[in-house]
This record gives sequence, structure tokens and C-alpha cells, in this order.
Amino acid sequence: MAYIQFFDTTLRDGEQTPGVNFNQQEKIQIARQLETYGIDVIEAGFPIASDGDFHSVKEIASMIKTATVCGLARAVERDIDRAYEALSGAANAQVHVFLATSDVHMKHKLKMSRPEVLASIKHHVAHARKLFPIVQFSPEDATRTDPAFLVAAVQTAIDAGATVINIPDTVGFTNPTEFGALFRYLRENIPRFDEVIFSTHCHDDLGMSVANALAAIENGARRVEGTVNGIGERAGNTALEEVAVALHIRNDYYKTESGIILNQTKKTSDLISRLSGMPVPRNKAIIGGNAYAHESGIHQDGVLKEPTTYEIITPALVGVEKNALPLGKLSGRHAFVARMEELGYSMTDDERNDAFKRFKHLADVKKDVTEDDLHALILGQTSEKADDYELNHLQVQYVTGGIQGAIVRIHTEDGSVLEDAATGAGSIEAIYNTINRLMEQDIELTDYRIQAITAGHDAQAEVHVIVKDKKGATYHGIGIDNDVLTASAKSYLHASAKATEKKQTTSEEVPVK
Repeated sequence: MAYIQFFDTTLRDGEQTPGVNFNQQEKIQIARQLETYGIDVIEAGFPIASDGDFHSVKEIASMIKTATVCGLARAVERDIDRAYEALSGAANAQVHVFLATSDVHMKHKLKMSRPEVLASIKHHVAHARKLFPIVQFSPEDATRTDPAFLVAAVQTAIDAGATVINIPDTVGFTNPTEFGALFRYLRENIPRFDEVIFSTHCHDDLGMSVANALAAIENGARRVEGTVNGIGERAGNTALEEVAVALHIRNDYYKTESGIILNQTKKTSDLISRLSGMPVPRNKAIIGGNAYAHESGIHQDGVLKEPTTYEIITPALVGVEKNALPLGKLSGRHAFVARMEELGYSMTDDERNDAFKRFKHLADVKKDVTEDDLHALILGQTSEKADDYELNHLQVQYVTGGIQGAIVRIHTEDGSVLEDAATGAGSIEAIYNTINRLMEQDIELTDYRIQAITAGHDAQAEVHVIVKDKKGATYHGIGIDNDVLTASAKSYLHASAKATEKKQTTSEEVPVK
């Protein structure tokens, strides 16, 4: 059986989703979970893009032990060198070099001729091969590239030392029939096709990215690139969880295997959904809320008699299970630690102590602490510790004339205490106006969303916000608390801290695939 590698680009291409900006601690948390999920290659970022991206890639490279950590680079020597510097501490490192090959990109973006593009591929892949044992080359916009020239570009990259060739459908243009035929064409015209790994990177502009990836696998691809939940630029990328489950359920047809730990699917999806602020649609395949729900009486009757009548995927396969051990305020440290380990969390002593304090505080205001609450507890702990600012005190009061007032106190990482007050037409506006004054910022709230983590009157509130700065850049923030106003303040402070951090880091404008 052919082994299919899974290459996750949630931390790179996924972060190009409008409003999605993971900070370093969030990226580390995601990378750890991706490794647990069984991902073969984690594309941790674009090291040349900014100091923040560089340090995140470097930190992830130092802590990931089983998966390969990859950095993206243009066909530019300084990009490749910067990626090498960031990945120098990795147990397994790879660089991903890309250059456009379609006529429209060469003419309007690169301003390069075909011979110039081939020369650049040869030079930069060879340069990368001197530094990395694994070099992946992507001919950007491959599906709109002249097939004969695509063969020439791929052959040039292989001859220069590329060990992985990725065929990206950069704008989601192709369909499964065409994409499968393209891989057959490459196989027939590239003599060393079987000596390297061919990969796919599909976008979902026409809703066919998963089908395209599967078509490529049928025709020789041995690696699939994508993101968890299919997040990414425009309509997003191939949803890796859908490909993984499809290969498993239809193993009779695809006859492949992978390293994906399927019962980690739901946990991985939930983590990405919360940190990105992008809720999973209820009708989403594999991990949507309705994926295992049956409304029709006929369906209900059939499932009760025999689940396989209407369920081809069991909920337990992807980690959708009921909480068998609810915790409460009388639960001790041992029960708490055991439950967290059962959920897959590995924490240091300090992290465990902090988490237990948060749990006891939560248990004082909630009768039963559910599994979802525990996941949210760790998420909240990570988000609040990730930034240089921590909400310390919040007071909201009614002012005459229907105006609301808010007093906010913030502790900074250097030990400073910031406190101020402001008014607004409502409580949330007053809180956010106060935080703007404290942070000395001029940003606009573009999205505010609140949801209950569990059902019931004592449910925790999970608030997501998206803010936009004067340059049009957007930042996502999340806040979790049993009090809605406190959760709202935390989420806005989280987004504000990201915007402030971005202003303080240097970056260059780089085109991305």
C-alpha cells in the first residue's frame, strides 16, 4: 500500500485567511497538536516575511521532534538562507521554494521570460540543496501553466536537487478530471517521476480542492498539502481531515495508508477553529455539528437498528465522544491532571499549577465542568499568557443620559500597570474605548461574535473579535470567561496586542503562493 504524506500549512497559508493572525504561543500550541495528529510535515511559516515569523519558525523547529518542520522561501537566496537560519535547530528540516511558471504570472508579476525562469529554478534549487537534505519546489500556478513548460520547469528542479515536487492549483482553477490527467502527463513525460515525491496544493475557489487532491493521489501523488478545516486565502485550501478520512473509509479503492491519528481529528479541528476565530459550519463534512445527526424518522430508525445503515463514519473514529468524567468543585488535583492527560495535554509543573487554579475558579461558578470547558480553559490560558498585556480589573457602570462607563486596568509583561476610563453608548463600546486609550491605538472593530461553550445558564462565554488598523490589516482576538463582559474585554485586548506587536516588528512585502 502506498504511504501518503500529509503536509500541513495551517500556520502559513492558513494564516493568510483575512482576520487570522496567530501569535507565537498559539502557533506552538497548534504545532504540538499537529504533531500529535500525525502530520508528516508542518509548514511553520515564511521566515523572511517578518521577525515574528522567523522567531515562530525557529521556536517550532526546536520543539518538534517527529514531524518535519518546513519554511517557505521565494526563489531568492536571502529567503533560502533565512529559512536555513530559522530551521537550524530542527530535528528534521525542509525548505519549500516556489516560483511562478504560468504565462500570466511570468508576464505580469515576475517580468521574466521562460529561459530566465528556468535559470532561476536551477540556481535557487541548487543553492537550497546545499543547505537542506529535503528541498521542495513548487511551480506556482501550475494548473494554468503550459504543460510542456511545466515539464521543463519540474525536470529542471529535479536535476538541480529537488526531492519533492509540489503541483499547486494556486487559484482553484482546475477540476478532478483535469488534475488527474495533469499528473498522468507528468508521470509519462518526466523520467525520474518515481524517484521524487509528487505533492498537491489545491485551493477551493470552485469547491473542488479535496476532490482534486484525491484525483492526484489516484494518479501518482504521494503527498497532499492543505490545512485543518480548510482555512486559507480566499475560499481556503484542501481540508486535510476530509482527505484523511476519505482515504481511510475508501481504503478499498485508494489502497493507501498514512500516519494520521484519526481520533485526534475533532480535537485538532476545534483548536484551529477557536484560535482562528473561524467557526466550523454545522454541515461541514467529517467534523461539522450535524455530521452525525439524523433528523429523518426513517434515518433514525435505521441507525437505531444498525448504525451502518446511514453512518459510514462512526463519531468515535474522528474523536467525537461523550464526556464520561465530568469534573466539579469537589474534584481534586489528581482527577484534574488525569483528565487533562487523557485529553492529550502535556504541561509543565507551572502550567499544571496555573491550569488547576483556573479550573478551581471555574468550578466555583459552574456545577459541572465539561470536556469543552477544559479545552477552553487551556485555550484561554495560552491566549492570555501569549501577549504582553493581561486584563487585571474591569468595572462597568451606568452614567446619566444612557451612557455607560468602563474602568480597565491592565498589567504589562514588564510589570507596569495601565489604568484608564472611558464612556460609550453601551458597555462593550465603553470597554473598547477604554482599551483603545490604554493602548494608544486607532483601530476599528469589524466583527464581534459571542457563543456559549456549553449549554446551560452557567456556560462560559467565548467571544471572538476582528479589528482593523489604518493600513487595513486585520487581527483576531479571543476571550473566554464565565462573564460576558470580561470575555469581551479579553478578546479585544488579545486582538489589540497582536496589532501592537505587528507595528513593532519589521517585515517586507512578499508575494505568496
